[in-house]
Amino acid sequence: MSRYVRFRDFDWVLLIFVLIICALGVSEIYSATLGTKFVGMHIKQVEWIVAGVVLMFLVSLVNYQALLELVPWLYGVSLISLISVLIFGKKYLGARRWIDFRLFHFQPSEWVKLILILTMAKYFAEYRENDLPFRELVKAGLVVLFPMLLVLKQPDLGTALTYIPIAIMALALGGMRPKHAMVLMVIAAVLMPAMWKWGLKPYQKERLSTFVAPEADSRGSGYQVIQSMVAVGSGGVWGKGVAKGTQTQGQFLPVPHTDFIFAAWSEEHGFVGALVVMLLYFGVLMRLIHDAQTAPDRAGVFLIMGVVAVLAFHVLVNVGMVVGFMPVTGIPLPLMSYGGSSILFTFLALGIVMNVRMRRFVN
Repeated sequence: MSRYVRFRDFDWVLLIFVLIICALGVSEIYSATLGTKFVGMHIKQVEWIVAGVVLMFLVSLVNYQALLELVPWLYGVSLISLISVLIFGKKYLGARRWIDFRLFHFQPSEWVKLILILTMAKYFAEYRENDLPFRELVKAGLVVLFPMLLVLKQPDLGTALTYIPIAIMALALGGMRPKHAMVLMVIAAVLMPAMWKWGLKPYQKERLSTFVAPEADSRGSGYQVIQSMVAVGSGGVWGKGVAKGTQTQGQFLPVPHTDFIFAAWSEEHGFVGALVVMLLYFGVLMRLIHDAQTAPDRAGVFLIMGVVAVLAFHVLVNVGMVVGFMPVTGIPLPLMSYGGSSILFTFLALGIVMNVRMRRFVN
């Protein structure tokens, strides 16, 4: 390791914010799973967090420039892994998203987010012009589109949507012209009817339809949103207390330890608790943006801002879903929702951020 690269240059403030959010998540997973078949999941979550922290420190030691050189291979492996899921993946509730290795389930679509961040950083680091031609925009878009279509085929609309902010952030920083942005929006608007007819499964259409009026199907596709909003509203200002939420403990709130963990947290800790969590996420995002501003090169900026785009999208969509402002898409809340793939992805992404930060003074 270079004498200029030391752990004293780690963003310890960012790590403290992250670990506090993780601790709150573990406590809520414990509370939300009491008396259910998922009891004990908080222990498994702690194990994932510990593994994630170890991986974060290990990744921070590998020069990110070396990782960028491996991008063509990593991108190829990511496509192969997504195709493998469609062929050999374990089917659960009508979807193939995981490969069963007996000891653990591997969800490639989560790791592809990290590879796409690296790929976009590599692409635009080598492209030095500030005015991005339309042909380069199309090339970058296709790089993201291929894995996105494979994930939609699983089907996993939520994860596929998380690839979009990576592309948007890269194109915005890469110098996309306003007129090109308008062209993309027009193309998206034109393709939307076709996407609705042939690209979405019936249950996905139901979720989007009932998003506007969930009470129209309160016992079916609108059930999750209604119960979530009831849980959030019933928390009041200070909340009902740990393990005292009627919606959560009564098992009216669906999967309160995963996608709807923010609703369970809000019911038990109220508006004040929800505000604390949102401020912690705001602190994480601000620290990431600060680290991007001190990045030693263009690639470092793109890497960190790619992480910012994904995490911000996850938080906004998940919280918006919980309070009824967004349709239910199955996007977890970073660092709080239960799930090994999501936790490990987040810590690996943070490892790359630390990697860039620790090399900001290297010539």
